[in-house]
Parts: sequence; C-alpha cells; structure tokens
Amino acid sequence: MTTPPCATDSVTLERHIAARPETVFGFFTDREKWLSWMGADGTFSFEPGGAYRTRVTGENIASGRFLAVDPPKRLVFTWGWETGPMPVPPGSSTVEITLEPTAEGTLLRLVHSGLPSPEACAAHAEGWRHYVGRLAVRAEGGEPGPDAWMETSSG
Repeated sequence: MTTPPCATDSVTLERHIAARPETVFGFFTDREKWLSWMGADGTFSFEPGGAYRTRVTGENIASGRFLAVDPPKRLVFTWGWETGPMPVPPGSSTVEITLEPTAEGTLLRLVHSGLPSPEACAAHAEGWRHYVGRLAVRAEGGEPGPDAWMETSSG
C-alpha cells in the first residue's frame, strides 16, 4: 500500500487486493459489507444523490452524498464529520474510489480531495490506511476482527 505525504489538499492511497473488482465494489455498496470494515452503524442510499450517515469510531459521525456509482469500477462520494475533533464539515471534501482489474485481483485507488489543512490531510491519510487495510482483509475473505479504533476514538 502506498500513501505519499500530503503535499496538497488531498490524500492518495493505492492498495492491491486479491479479489475481483466486483467483490471489492460490493464492500462500498452494501450496508452490512461496508460496516464489516468501517463503522459501527449507519444509513446508506447507494445511488447518485443518495445520502449516507455512519458512526465511524466512538461518537465520530461521518456523512455525505454519493455523487457517482459506476459498478464495479468507480464510486465517488462527499465526506465530512458531523461530530468529532476534525474540522471537515459534512459534504466539504470528496472521496473517489477507482477499481482496476489486475492479474492478482484489483488495484484500489482512493483519492480524498478538498481537505482543509495539512493536519486534516495527515489524519485522513492515517484513517484511510487503517480502513483500506481492513477492507482488503474482508474482500480477500478474511476477518479483520474488532476495530481497535472503535473503542479508543471518541470526540
């Protein structure tokens, strides 16, 4: 997995996952699958213009809207925090996920843009590394176990 330092207002992360793009995409468009790698609960409307709201860790709630849902290649959604210490308001940044088939499975590329500060960029880079790692385990058929961040992160 590669994550260059935050030189701009965005985080870019790439991860090879030993699963087909269709399998990986399902973890972004099915509530139970999404919550198996990120979040404790939430509501999702997986369609362009559809809203989501999810408790990611502790009492930290992220929300936004889906802008593009193009199975099994691309998903774009706005992102922000309703609660928690990070000053990124709901809908103020954008996450784009692209999935490219490879001989070994899928190359996932995540670009989170529109982050307001180097601190927000660094925090989101750390967060996406953590959660994309959990996603990879799930998509490859494994069980990442309880999310340690769920118990340690609150406000």
